[in-house]
Amino acid sequence: MFPALPKEKFVVIIGAGPAGLTAALELSKHKVPAVVLEADNTVGGLARTVNYKGYLFDIGGHRFFTKWDEVNGIWQEVLGDKFLERPRLSRIFYRKKFFYYPLQARNALSGLGLIESLRIIASYVRSRLSPSQKEENLEQWVSNRFGKRLYEIFFKTYTEKVWGVPCTEIRSEWAAQRIRGLSLTTAVRNALFKNNNHQVKSLIDRFHYPERGPGQMWEMLTERLRETGTPVRLDRPVIRLVHEGGKMTHLVTRGLHGEENFPGTHFISSRPIRDLVNVLDPPDPEEARLAANSLRYRDFLIVSLIINRKDVTPDNWIYVHDPGVRVGRLQNFKNWSPAMVPDPSKTCLGMEYFVFEGDEIWSSPDERLIEMAKNELVKLGLARPEEIEDGTVVRMPKAYPVYDTGWADQVAKVRRYLEQNLSNLQLVGRNGMHKYNNQDHSMMTALCAARNIMGSQYDLWTINTEADYHEEKSAEPSAEPSRPRYAEPPRLDKLCPSTASEIAPSSANRNSTW
Repeated sequence: MFPALPKEKFVVIIGAGPAGLTAALELSKHKVPAVVLEADNTVGGLARTVNYKGYLFDIGGHRFFTKWDEVNGIWQEVLGDKFLERPRLSRIFYRKKFFYYPLQARNALSGLGLIESLRIIASYVRSRLSPSQKEENLEQWVSNRFGKRLYEIFFKTYTEKVWGVPCTEIRSEWAAQRIRGLSLTTAVRNALFKNNNHQVKSLIDRFHYPERGPGQMWEMLTERLRETGTPVRLDRPVIRLVHEGGKMTHLVTRGLHGEENFPGTHFISSRPIRDLVNVLDPPDPEEARLAANSLRYRDFLIVSLIINRKDVTPDNWIYVHDPGVRVGRLQNFKNWSPAMVPDPSKTCLGMEYFVFEGDEIWSSPDERLIEMAKNELVKLGLARPEEIEDGTVVRMPKAYPVYDTGWADQVAKVRRYLEQNLSNLQLVGRNGMHKYNNQDHSMMTALCAARNIMGSQYDLWTINTEADYHEEKSAEPSAEPSRPRYAEPPRLDKLCPSTASEIAPSSANRNSTW
């Protein structure tokens, strides 16, 4: 027998990451009661902060930047003076040398040498004169814009580490959203000549970051929600989503508190689509279930090492293009915020490995992973063995939704079923929509979902299809500082994508693999 449904609006939110907590905040501001349910024992999802013996580290490095005033307003409201502005420095490690990212002509030319530079230029000219007529995969997309040689040097190795498959199997949509707006011509022109064209854009060189890591944002917001009467309940994994008559009626959790029922009038979910579909009660049709189960994810593992040295590298993060090591990216958390280390004479480096849950690296004992990370750090020439004092391992499943062949068609099938049969359920966030969302994109989907419950008609699936790359800034001078804004998400009565071809990929924020 179903539990009694609330007579007034009551919202059940699945997931206490950036999306779920933002939806709860918006509802609380309008006095709409809600409850947030989180399967884990902490909030923040992928944007949590881990504390190991006082050393704080991020699951990938979450920059806080946005073109939405509303999102920035939330960050400023919650964090106040704990919201730091930080300089950005990211570099590529290739052939034992460091190259600035975004690429700088003088740095790249001096590092690669004259002969290799001429090869890159010749390859680029060939790509412009005779581009590939197909742009179905990442290799074709990048090679058409940068030339095959530059693609092989600065894109192929790292990208294949991230995704675990050849670049020819990664859809071009991923490249279009991650590195669009940049070209070799633009990079060289901007590096060599003073820019008099105010319309040219470049990547941001500063970003905001919480004093004690991204988790501080979501921990402080959680406390605010609880103080204002919106409970955030941890250790509540959802085991059943019960629906009847075209609507969700309640969900069931099972955990430290046994089985609990949570009835509601409206539901918002940031849970991975694949997992959500598999707990529907009654089950969905086989076509939708098969579509959901075909969706793939890339998982993430970080080995954080404590180095007995004050200064190791000036970077925030480093992309490791060396095929001789498995590490894909390296974070220097001290350079994100000085408060991330308890002892300023030491450094905490995060060695990031992109994996599949259950593979060799994922399944290795922590001791073996720490030893591997130590050896690779020494091999990269960034530390001596005797300087590495300690380390710890954190695994994060489903960190990246994979854009492989057919992903959009499968999402469309699941989406059609849910929209037709669970009309009071909205999907938000990165994994909730299987879109490579920014943190701010995830928050905007949640804001709009909450507003839909209050009478608006926003199309959540169009929110991250804006034309401008999320990290770009205009070079146009202004008398007063201003923050560029995204256009307001389209209303459902103006635009409502319903086919796979209309479901566009998102921009990526989180830890920005590129």
